[in-house]
Amino acid sequence: MLTFTIAAEDHCRQVESFLHNLMPGATRGYMQKLLKSGHLRVNGTDRSAEQLLQEHDTLTLKESSRTAALLREERPVVDILYEDDMIIVVNKEPGRSVHNTSEDTGIDLVLHCEGYMERRGTPCKLRPVNRLDRGTSGAVILAKSPTSAGILGRFIREEGLDKIYLAVVMGEVDSEGEIDLPLEGKESLTRYRRIFQGTYDAVIAVYPVTGRTHQIRKHFSIYGHPVVGDKRYGGLVVKGLGGHALHAFAVGFPNPGIGQRMTVYAPLPQGLISLLRQVAGNNFNEILKGLTELEFMSEFSAEIGSGGDFTY
Repeated sequence: MLTFTIAAEDHCRQVESFLHNLMPGATRGYMQKLLKSGHLRVNGTDRSAEQLLQEHDTLTLKESSRTAALLREERPVVDILYEDDMIIVVNKEPGRSVHNTSEDTGIDLVLHCEGYMERRGTPCKLRPVNRLDRGTSGAVILAKSPTSAGILGRFIREEGLDKIYLAVVMGEVDSEGEIDLPLEGKESLTRYRRIFQGTYDAVIAVYPVTGRTHQIRKHFSIYGHPVVGDKRYGGLVVKGLGGHALHAFAVGFPNPGIGQRMTVYAPLPQGLISLLRQVAGNNFNEILKGLTELEFMSEFSAEIGSGGDFTY
């Protein structure tokens, strides 16, 4: 048996995502076969593809010639969270744009992923279903064709896109609350729950009800608690963070490819993990535990005027 110990960088990664990145050449059917046959286990127990891994978990994989060959393949340059015939969901690192703008000099996420798909032998033109600001990290859904983009976009407009963000904001915040302040003359509503309160900063789960540009960043800045690292809106710059301390941790959406609603989780980038260790100190594990307990605020899933496409 091959044994892998889950690190903090893979905390809250789903089993299927771990396999995608461990064996990028494996088909989804082969990965499902590993799970259904019991050849993959977590802490000695069978697990589903959607199961969340936690730091210090032990994942075991039965050795075979095919598995060995797949493990020898080069690891992907893209952090794959989920993939099927219609979409690919990737974990965007901070500092990379979804699409290039006049201010960007690097390769944007879409081109980066298209390059990976081409090298893998499955070239296609990708279309973002949701968008994140350059400094924000986390889950981005990319459709593999105009048809899948249209279908998924319609499904999201009709049924909504659930979102959980993780943020580190400056100052002391209440255990939960909401910010109901119009932005650019439009109704804008953000709800949050505190995960951990540090001496100078707070770690919060954020649930944007509407989808305005820079909504979370603007709301917490106006509220007096700017996002750490968000220089534009008054946040303290932190060396090594790579962007601002805002991460699209989970997205829930109706996936027409599998005929059901699904949730995809995005593990935290290294810079944000380092910041959380500084904020929490010996209580860092309390934050990790809090992440596994987060749930969507389902009563807030119907977005107001966002059209399913948002930037934060």
